[in-house]
Amino acid sequence: MSIESVSSNKCFGGWHKRYAHESDLLNCKMQFAVYLPPVVSEGKSVPVVYWLSGLTCTDENFMQKAGAQRIAAELGVALVAPDTSPRGEGVADDENGAYDLGLGAGFYVNATEEPWARHYQMYDYIVSELPSLIEQYFPVTGQRAISGHSMGGHGALTIGLKNPGRYSSISAFSPISNPVNCPWGQKAFGAYLGDDKDAWQEHDASVLMARGGKIPVLVDQGESDNFLTDQLMPQALQQAAQSSGYPLDLRMQPGYDHSYFFIATFIEEHLRFHAEHF
Repeated sequence: MSIESVSSNKCFGGWHKRYAHESDLLNCKMQFAVYLPPVVSEGKSVPVVYWLSGLTCTDENFMQKAGAQRIAAELGVALVAPDTSPRGEGVADDENGAYDLGLGAGFYVNATEEPWARHYQMYDYIVSELPSLIEQYFPVTGQRAISGHSMGGHGALTIGLKNPGRYSSISAFSPISNPVNCPWGQKAFGAYLGDDKDAWQEHDASVLMARGGKIPVLVDQGESDNFLTDQLMPQALQQAAQSSGYPLDLRMQPGYDHSYFFIATFIEEHLRFHAEHF
C-alpha cells in the first residue's frame, strides 16, 4: 500500500503530518495523522501511542486540541491518530443522520451485518492494516501503546485487552466501559453485529477485564461528565477489575467533564504512563 501526503506542520521540533491511503480492509480512502518527535531527525526509531477518538471526531480532533505533541516530543514517542470510521461515496451511514451510528461512529468493531459489513471493519484496520502502514513508512519500533476517548476509550480498552501481545499499556479517558448495557453500545452493536449477544460481549471492556490479564491500564473519568451514568458506566469496569484482580488504575476526577479540556489536563500523565511501560 502507498500513502499520500495531505499536510505537514513543524511542531515542538518534530512534525505533525496527515496522510491519505486506500484501505483494502475498509474499501475506501482513509486519512490518519502522525506526530514524529525531534529525535526521528537524528535517525532514531521511536515507539508509538495509537489514539482512538470518540463519536463525531476525525483524525484532527486529538492532534489539534489535546496539546499532546509537547510531551511526545520530550519523551521521544510518536503519536498516531486514525479516523473514527470509513468515509466516502458509497459508505453506509445512518439513514436519519444520527451522530452515534455510521460515519464518525465506527465503534472499532468488524461489522457483520448489512449495509455495514463492506466498509465498517474498524477493528482489523486498527489492529493490523494501519500499524502495518505506520511500520512500513515511518521510523518506529515494534513497541506500541493504545489510548482513546469515549467511543475511542472503548476501542482502546477492548483492542488492547484482546491483543495483549501487541500493546505494552492501555489508557482511556471517559471510556464507554460497558457498551452491552448502555444505549450507545446497544444501538451500535445491534446494527453492526446483529442479534448475536455473544459477539457483543467480545467488544465490551468490562466483560473482557473480568477475564483477567496483565497489561497495565490507566483510566481517567470526570465526575461532572454528563454521560457518566447512562452511557459510560465506569463502575462496571471497576467491578470487573476487582473480580479478576486486574491491574486497573481508575481515577475519578472531580469537576471534569467529557470535553477536550479534560483530556488536555491529563494527557501528559497518560503519555508518561505509556513511556514507562515501553
